[in-house]
Amino acid sequence: MKKVIAIILSMLLIFSHSAVAFAVIPGDNNVLKFDENGEFKIFNICDIQDDFPIHKTTVAFIKDMIKLHEPDIVVLGGDNSTASKETKADAIKELCDIFVESETYFTFVFGNHDDEQGVSREELFEMYKLYGGKYCLAYDAVPELSGVGTHNLTVKSSDGKKIAYNLYMFDSNSSVYDDEGEWLGYDCVHPDQIEWYKNTAESVKAANGGETVNAMAFQHIIVQEINEMMFYDFPIALGEATRNYDGKSYTYLPFVHNIKEGYLLEAPCPGYYNYGQFDAFVETGDVVATFSGHDHLNSFIVEKDGVDIVNTPGCTFGSYGDPATRGIRMLTINENDTSVYESEMLTISEYILNGGEYLTEFGDFSKADAVLGIFEMDFFNLYFQFTDLIYLLTGIKM
Repeated sequence: MKKVIAIILSMLLIFSHSAVAFAVIPGDNNVLKFDENGEFKIFNICDIQDDFPIHKTTVAFIKDMIKLHEPDIVVLGGDNSTASKETKADAIKELCDIFVESETYFTFVFGNHDDEQGVSREELFEMYKLYGGKYCLAYDAVPELSGVGTHNLTVKSSDGKKIAYNLYMFDSNSSVYDDEGEWLGYDCVHPDQIEWYKNTAESVKAANGGETVNAMAFQHIIVQEINEMMFYDFPIALGEATRNYDGKSYTYLPFVHNIKEGYLLEAPCPGYYNYGQFDAFVETGDVVATFSGHDHLNSFIVEKDGVDIVNTPGCTFGSYGDPATRGIRMLTINENDTSVYESEMLTISEYILNGGEYLTEFGDFSKADAVLGIFEMDFFNLYFQFTDLIYLLTGIKM
């Protein structure tokens, strides 16, 4: 009898281990992994925001940067295309072709402008999947969630034996209106998406033997917490004299002392509401940094409660931009310490003046424009050093 019981227990034990082994891990894709040097490289490309055909300078720059740096994945940060309804499919195919032809995996989130031309997010999502083929790793994790295309992607260790990193992509939706149809402001990540995030983080943690897997989050519209880090708050709303959100108001007087790296060149435009997404990041403890586009000129990293809030500037000649910041953010993670990362802005200005190995003909962007961009960067660097000195001597934030 004891032998029978032992056999049954052994079978149950084997079955339980098999159940864990074959459990569905959210975001498991079987292609993303750290390389033989223990590195994983991400391109964050935001706000291409162009018609069809895409501006030749934008296309040439992205292609050159992929050849030069060979990212493991590209994350398109929203407002990827503003082509007309009639040319939208052509524009998305042209964009996807960049990655398919270079055999580069990519994923994406939507911005507030992507579906303004009469093509729904659902239709757009299918276009990316069609034209991106196997190189498009985006999927709609839970179609019932707010927005379209919220998902995660896991990254394996260099030996392929465990989950070493996690990437979250959130649809931050578009705009919000009051009951009379008046525009209140931009939208944000909704409560159901935040609940999905918490559950996904827990599932990935469980699949990693109970150890938290560090992560990055990508979305188009920046989290509202950037306001309290960059602007003086105000006790009451004063119409257009203050920047007003749901129950909170801020002056237009910025201080830049909290910027760890980069530049603030325009007022960030976060969502009108705040459903606690950033608080969830802090409480869950896996997200190292959250990346947004939307504000084309800004290129900064600001830390709050141990999480970096990062704005990637526009990589665009179809919409507004600035020679000092226009480009791609390259992120490099080392599997030996995934709690930190390296961030480098690959600006068009610096690339042209450096005469890069893969330098191509850059359309309407001249060397004079590049010189102006470098001059701006030098000026901003001096200004931020000055504000740091003032804060050190007086304690006054500027």
